[in-house]
Amino acid sequence: MNGQRFYKLILIFKIMLDPDINFFMLEALNMADLAFQNNEVPVGAIIVKDRKIIGKGFNQVIQHHSVSSHAEINAIYDAGQTLQNYRLIDCDLFVTLEPCHMCAKAIVDARINSLYFGAMEPKTGAIQSIDFFLDHDHLNHKVKYSGGYMSNQSANLLKKFFKSRRN
Repeated sequence: MNGQRFYKLILIFKIMLDPDINFFMLEALNMADLAFQNNEVPVGAIIVKDRKIIGKGFNQVIQHHSVSSHAEINAIYDAGQTLQNYRLIDCDLFVTLEPCHMCAKAIVDARINSLYFGAMEPKTGAIQSIDFFLDHDHLNHKVKYSGGYMSNQSANLLKKFFKSRRN
């Protein structure tokens, strides 16, 4: 069993023992709902250090006129402002959708400790769906990750959003 798979098993047990993961995923879902209310793709993210939320973000690509204004990037920026540091050592990221490559690289560069994500993203998900980016040997920082937390709630919000756009 490789180290990443072993860590995933540990995370499953941790979730059963640690209600904080569900609490923080609910907070990320609240951020996704803000995106929905602002006519943005409903993805939300929060960053936690020492069991306290230090950064929040949701998709604001349209509002900011920027393809880089993903929930993860906005949460990383917010946490950096809170800590007054671009390195988010000992911080965990909770996001409602599997990150893309751009966000995965930002997560590595910010030195995020652990990533917890909700729904899988079969088209652009860089963590498990189309790539295992965080497992690449060339990266100078290793991020622990696992997904599937509150995935139904995350996926349903996304489906509701895209359905409303088609009507």
